Amino acid sequence: MAKKVTIAFLLRDDEICLGMKKRGFGVGLWNGTGGKVVDGETPEDAAKREAKEEFGVDLIDLEYRGRIFFIYKDGMEFESSIYVSRKWSGEPTEGEEMSPKWFKTNRLPYESMWSDDKLWLPLILDGKRIESTFYFNDDAKTIEKFDVKEIN
Repeated sequence: MAKKVTIAFLLRDDEICLGMKKRGFGVGLWNGTGGKVVDGETPEDAAKREAKEEFGVDLIDLEYRGRIFFIYKDGMEFESSIYVSRKWSGEPTEGEEMSPKWFKTNRLPYESMWSDDKLWLPLILDGKRIESTFYFNDDAKTIEKFDVKEIN
């Protein structure tokens, strides 16, 4: 059974806030804020909690943009609910787990992000909703196959 996780992206004008992961799964990669959904939490609650823990912001408005299934050869599976937020209180600040930085949406550091991000993040930034599945090789980085669909 897939572990439920979230990814949320803070957006302002033509910029997106990404965090450099400093420890744990995905260390050394830029990503949105997010993490595990704990028992008793909705994905929305988890996205808000993770944004507070990782970026020090309180998300006020969340837009659901779909979900992605990540399936790894070692049996690890994640079901990730994807969100964007244009409204929050506080300024993204560095914490123990992530160091946030603003990027122009047309100049993202894909070479330092998860290999799948370039295949779906542009759709999210275009305002689309998606349903996707990514299958990864033994190295947990190389995509063996994938499917990205726009949904309503």
